Amino acid sequence: MSDARNGAGNGPGNDAGGGAGNDPGRYDGPVFRGPSSNNQFAWNNSGAVTQNQQNNTVTGVAPGYERLAAHVAEVLRRLPDAGLPEQDREDAEAAAGEVLATIAGTEEPEAGRLRRALGSLRGALAPVATGVAAGATMGAQEWALAAIAGLGG
Repeated sequence: MSDARNGAGNGPGNDAGGGAGNDPGRYDGPVFRGPSSNNQFAWNNSGAVTQNQQNNTVTGVAPGYERLAAHVAEVLRRLPDAGLPEQDREDAEAAAGEVLATIAGTEEPEAGRLRRALGSLRGALAPVATGVAAGATMGAQEWALAAIAGLGG
């Protein structure tokens, strides 16, 4: 919670922030009394202020499966460029979604379910990796081989 005025004991040198010359009615910046995280501040600025925040962590994934989740997310992102026929692309997207659903949460995923989901995704990418997928684009075969290798097994 932010407070716009200085409280008692918040002068220079105190951990809670400094007021101007120990003036109990003035702060030089925001003061928080309680938890505060992921905040961005701009004050005493003239003109426009642009603030950005980026989160590069994979959340909602069982511990130890973050790298797999990021890899499957990248497969999903690049899948439309592989040139798969619509039905095959939809099958690959569904298989990738099943992998992500299996590793979602905070508990260890069920091993058999994860193995089957990964097998389905590998199988959906196999026609591109082997070069037999009609309509696959240039470079898609190499990408699919790398994608399958990144899935383990």
